[in-house]
Amino acid sequence: MIHRLSYSLISGRLTAPASKSVMIRAVAAGAIAEGTSVLLNPSYCDDALAALDIIKVLGAEVEKLSDRILIKGIGLRGEHGGHNRPGGEDILSLNCGESGLSLRMFSSVASLFDKNTRLSGKASLMKRPLGDLAGPLEKMGVEVKTNKGFLPVEVKGPMQGGEISLDGSLSSQFLTGLLMSLPLTGNDSLVEVDKLKSKPYIDLSLELMRDFGVYAENDNYKHFTIPGRQHYQAREYFIEGDWSGAALLLVAAAVAGRVELTGLRQDSSQADKAIIEALKLAGANVEMSDEICIVERAGLNAFEFDISECPDLAPPLVSLAANCKGISILSGTSRLAVKESNRSAALKEEFARMGVDIELGEDVMKIKGSEIRAARVYSHNDHRIAMAAAVAALNSSGEISIDASECVAKSYPAFFDDIKSLGGRVERL
Repeated sequence: MIHRLSYSLISGRLTAPASKSVMIRAVAAGAIAEGTSVLLNPSYCDDALAALDIIKVLGAEVEKLSDRILIKGIGLRGEHGGHNRPGGEDILSLNCGESGLSLRMFSSVASLFDKNTRLSGKASLMKRPLGDLAGPLEKMGVEVKTNKGFLPVEVKGPMQGGEISLDGSLSSQFLTGLLMSLPLTGNDSLVEVDKLKSKPYIDLSLELMRDFGVYAENDNYKHFTIPGRQHYQAREYFIEGDWSGAALLLVAAAVAGRVELTGLRQDSSQADKAIIEALKLAGANVEMSDEICIVERAGLNAFEFDISECPDLAPPLVSLAANCKGISILSGTSRLAVKESNRSAALKEEFARMGVDIELGEDVMKIKGSEIRAARVYSHNDHRIAMAAAVAALNSSGEISIDASECVAKSYPAFFDDIKSLGGRVERL
């Protein structure tokens, strides 16, 4: 699919899309809880749909409605000896789609059971290294087989809990899976973490766990103590608005008009809430209240920003920087190499087509503000690259066509429709 965009003046009010990060965590919690949970304001993006398919394979019952999802959980309780897996199959197959969070989280959840589970995916996920996933699981009694460090991965529990060490420098997602699963073992656990990145996402996980009735103690993001023999309790849960998707809309406002955005929690633990700070540094007009966030175009100047804790902000911040006077600097960019694409390289390549020069260093990216010119770019099948190019196109001197633009469905299926509703010139070819 191709979308073509051109210079536009945008204005209007929108509700932020539901957070897929919160949604996937809530889906997992509802699946292992006792009773029926109700998820309000659900996300139906591709990653969320993959998580819902996974929990159905694990034995949860799912009913999807337009404004809510009902999940009847399988009711796991922390106990000695592990859990008998629902169903009589010798091995279960879980398809994670392209969701890295689902892969890393459900590999731990599946390790609670006493039979084999194979986790696989498609497209970019098959090329993403599993990192130090096997080691920690094996130390807790789980049998793990990988394809030379890549998918598919096969796990067989039951996970016993205990003491392990974990490298958190590449991703916090595997730690999230452990934190959510270890309360359901029969032993207390201690997880020592070195060089943890994306700490706000761990806050998000711990907060959601508490909401579903389990807890873990966080000692300065270096030591996590998780009592065993707990159980999740079903509940009604509202999926908050997505600061990651909102970041694209707010940058669009900063470069091309004015947008009023509702549905965002100002006290959210989501890392990408930091977009507000970046917009202010660049000189955009920003107004915040408990109910609405308003961003309006102004004279934009180069800025410096560390994305170590919020790497998903790199694409919208490149779009912002391309519209600023001077050279903007993003630090903490080394983690971008193992996303849906090598995002640093993809951003450099595609923005060069639009006339924007990006210099890449070991852990830094320098973006020279430039006139954005007509081009045909490729998304690299990366939803955030496609959306960043679309935002840049709103202040371009010519038409910009985005190949493989359908990938936005991974996180934000309504993205192009929302941009069009604000007055953006958007064509689907």
